[in-house]
Amino acid sequence: MANVRVWKQKNAAEIRRDFDLEPTCGPLFSIISRLVHQKGIDLSIEAAEMIVSAGGQIVVTGRGDRKLESEIMDLSKRYTGSVGAHIGFDDIEARKMYAANDFLLMPSRFEPCGLSQMYAQRYGTLPIACRTGGLDDTIDDDSSGFLFSTPNADGLISALQRALGAFRSKRSFQAMRRRAIAKCFDWAQPVQKYANIYAQSISN
Repeated sequence: MANVRVWKQKNAAEIRRDFDLEPTCGPLFSIISRLVHQKGIDLSIEAAEMIVSAGGQIVVTGRGDRKLESEIMDLSKRYTGSVGAHIGFDDIEARKMYAANDFLLMPSRFEPCGLSQMYAQRYGTLPIACRTGGLDDTIDDDSSGFLFSTPNADGLISALQRALGAFRSKRSFQAMRRRAIAKCFDWAQPVQKYANIYAQSISN
């Protein structure tokens, strides 16, 4: 796990340079998403002041609604050195962000499946997400990430407070990171569930 920590720190240093952030040991949050209402981007914007005040930094990549793109860029200007944004999407950059970040902000109002939270956990980045759809199915609250139930800024901030508390407790944080990396998202378990349902139907 020590190697993972060093690897994460190396990637974080590169991302901070790429997004013109100040060097710091504070937590690094990311938004890797379409910038649309469904994804709760407005909630992340509302929570940004709390993150920065707590010593955190935020990096954003994505495109979508012009108004949200503008608000994200305004946020990066307001918190120069603490918030960085690239409007657009580059797969290589996104993967570097997953590898670098401590937390992924994903407060989607609805999410039938979602892939970002699975990518994040595989890279040891803990997702902070609304308890909906595939996010609820693939994130273990307070184990491999943080979930909240009501899709509003208060719900997100409550989850952020728990996340920041875990980050300050290095042992707890590293244990969560290990559990996230170890999660398996293949089809073995879903296939077995379907097989059991079919077997039960046939037996009836």
